Amino acid sequence: MTRVAAIDCGTNSIRLLVADVDPATGELVDLDRRMTIVRLGQGVDRTGRLAPEALERTFAACRDYAAVIKEHGAERLRFVATSASRDAENRDEFVRGVMDILGVEPEVVTGDQEAEFSFTGATKELVGREDLHRPYLVVDIGGGSTEFVVGEEHVRAARSVDVGCVRMTERHLVRDGVVSDPPSEEQIAAMRADIEAALDLAEETVPLREARTLVGLAGSVTTVSAIAQDLPEYDSVRIHHSRVSHDRVREITDRLLRSTHAERAAVPSMHPGRVDVIGAGALVLLAIMERIGAEEVVVSEHDILDGIAFKVAEDAEEGKAGN
Repeated sequence: MTRVAAIDCGTNSIRLLVADVDPATGELVDLDRRMTIVRLGQGVDRTGRLAPEALERTFAACRDYAAVIKEHGAERLRFVATSASRDAENRDEFVRGVMDILGVEPEVVTGDQEAEFSFTGATKELVGREDLHRPYLVVDIGGGSTEFVVGEEHVRAARSVDVGCVRMTERHLVRDGVVSDPPSEEQIAAMRADIEAALDLAEETVPLREARTLVGLAGSVTTVSAIAQDLPEYDSVRIHHSRVSHDRVREITDRLLRSTHAERAAVPSMHPGRVDVIGAGALVLLAIMERIGAEEVVVSEHDILDGIAFKVAEDAEEGKAGN
């Protein structure tokens, strides 16, 4: 087993995984897994720049993570940055700050690379299960973008499109700097049209409808699962590999889009940082399920972080073999 650390810095959250990994067997043992809502992508869709306060929130989380990595004695660290830092004019400022705190350069990966990591993390432990049929469609609904990957044991096709819970909320549900509470039917319809156009783009390169198992990743999907199970608090063990039917996703999406901020905040399993963006994230999931005719989504807590950790461990093993 190789002890590694992986950081995934997205549009809405930054997450850390420290784990012991055996890339040969596909075994991964969590030592520490945590998430902080930092909203790095705050305003990026409108301004094209990372806001100073968003950068500082992100750097504060990096300082916390540096202490955790040191405490566990991880041999290697890989920091992957996704949608928001791809889009920003001032991403050099972000890169310098991360290097000063963690000693590694954040890799601003392409959407296709992001999709490869997500697919590996989500499916490595599913291979061989007789109740889940291949090919898989893995969808990672992030803050700024959504990744679509179709494959069996390996990726066959992948595409990243610019629809995510934060981007859709800021683009369609914000009026005069405030999130509509609740949004109007016109706002919901405009958001749905934007999502459908993105699905058309994804289908140009990814055969979405060939999938026999839909695997959903990231906070919007896991929160929908928690709501579907009426969990008294967020419980990753009960959420991981849970299944949510299309009818239940539609019911929850309708409820979220027609509720007030206070009603969403009162949901026991709701992270405070997701209250304003969960309706948009749930709508992205629902639109995907309806596009491909999925009767259910298999929810995975293992995603891009696990994929990054597997890759770090593989590289470490190759390095040892080379020496």
